[in-house]
Amino acid sequence: MTNYPDGIVKDPPKWLTPQGLLDIVTPVLQGMGQRLGVVFLDLLAVGVVWILVSYTVNWHSRGEISYTLAPWWLFGLVTVELAALWESFGHSLGFKVARRELVGPGGAPPTPGQRVRYFLGWHFTVLPLVGLVFQRPWHERWAGLSPQPISLEGRIPPPWWRTSVGIYVAVFLVVGLAAATSTTVDEESLNRLFTQAWRTVKFWRALFSPDQSIILPSIRDLLVTIFMAVMATSFAVVVAVPLSFLAARNLMRGPLGRLIYTTLRGALSIMRSIEPIVWAIIFLVWVTARRAPFAGVLALWVHSIADLTKLYAERLESIDPGLIEAITATGANRLQVLRYAVVPQIINPYISFTLYRWDINIRMATVVGVVGGGGIGQRLFFYLKNLAWQQAGTVMILIVILVWAIDYLSARLRAKLA
Repeated sequence: MTNYPDGIVKDPPKWLTPQGLLDIVTPVLQGMGQRLGVVFLDLLAVGVVWILVSYTVNWHSRGEISYTLAPWWLFGLVTVELAALWESFGHSLGFKVARRELVGPGGAPPTPGQRVRYFLGWHFTVLPLVGLVFQRPWHERWAGLSPQPISLEGRIPPPWWRTSVGIYVAVFLVVGLAAATSTTVDEESLNRLFTQAWRTVKFWRALFSPDQSIILPSIRDLLVTIFMAVMATSFAVVVAVPLSFLAARNLMRGPLGRLIYTTLRGALSIMRSIEPIVWAIIFLVWVTARRAPFAGVLALWVHSIADLTKLYAERLESIDPGLIEAITATGANRLQVLRYAVVPQIINPYISFTLYRWDINIRMATVVGVVGGGGIGQRLFFYLKNLAWQQAGTVMILIVILVWAIDYLSARLRAKLA
């Protein structure tokens, strides 16, 4: 620039450049995200226990389903205060997961006064969220405390029952078991369990009196079930193998790679969360029920793609990176790296996972048949619906023999690949 002596005009400050601004904002957002993660995890932990206790008490005292013992505003207030107390006067679950602990200057243990100030200041910094933007929030400065990585140097870890997290886990397990028992068991059911077993004698007698007249048609349906599992597994492998490379975090790098990875993983999670029996109903409506086994194959195929892709991708994420670096150092391109560094590490696990999924699909094919998806399951459902216990028992015995044989064969094959 003219009219200025040399050395007077300099480059603009770094914080005015996009990269400089990013360098400033990124640590702030990371620190804020870490602190918010700790707070939200503690709030969630306290809230879940409160809800489980409320459910159990309400069910046993009033016989109704209710998730709070107090109005929702009071529930929120108590949850916040308990989380603040836990973080201030103990080693909370959030700090435990983040592998942090509150320490004073020079790593000194916090004093009671520091903990009180931390608790009081927590309300003015954490609740408005604005205070977490600062590199060191105000309540940490006022208390003279800061969350630092846990160090056990020179210390003996206390037993779990003397830690707040250990006590919380024990309380959570007890309360969770109590809530689960309240939901599923009652006194009348327990009484019938131990006194009404004689009612099932006729059922068991019919179940283990095979009807030989239906053995041949049942075996034909068993073969259909096997073919359904084979087709679903085979076609799923064709799709899952290439998808697994796109669903592996260590292989999908860069903005575009992360976008593909996140999108694919989310879609697979949705597909996997829908049970095969639901997929069977969808495909029965879609392809009509004239060829019921085809709908069953499609149901197993979709679920197998999601499951196998996840298993394959997780194996890819655990491969030895040293071999990849060595092959890359020779000047190999990306395809050569995959061929010589990645594939040799995954071929046996992939085959093992495939056999395991085929084993699962044999069982799933039976369940899919219950809704009309073809195979032996459809025949079993027909007999059960018509209370034909003798015929149903014959089919169940054949299913047990099939599952046992597939289990044995699959286990032997996986053992040879290990």
